[in-house]
Amino acid sequence: MMFDYKKNQDWAENLSIVMQIGLTMAGCILFCFFIGQYIDKLLGTRGIFVTIFILLGITGGANVVYRQILEVTQTENTKDKEKPDNGVS
Repeated sequence: MMFDYKKNQDWAENLSIVMQIGLTMAGCILFCFFIGQYIDKLLGTRGIFVTIFILLGITGGANVVYRQILEVTQTENTKDKEKPDNGVS
């Protein structure tokens, strides 16, 4: 059973966008978690910087995801405007 990309192109593109958004959010949070953990070990604090950096990761990830969604919607609006009319007025 082969995946027919041409038939399911819209479905595959939407799935890739959702996966990209999820990985971006998770990546931002994990990156900030490890930075906070490193600083906590370095300074001997107990989870203060992990908490602060997780909150920063959530905020930064949400900002990046928001910009990605805006980019995708603007691209789709541009595609819709470029389509020729079907002659119906």
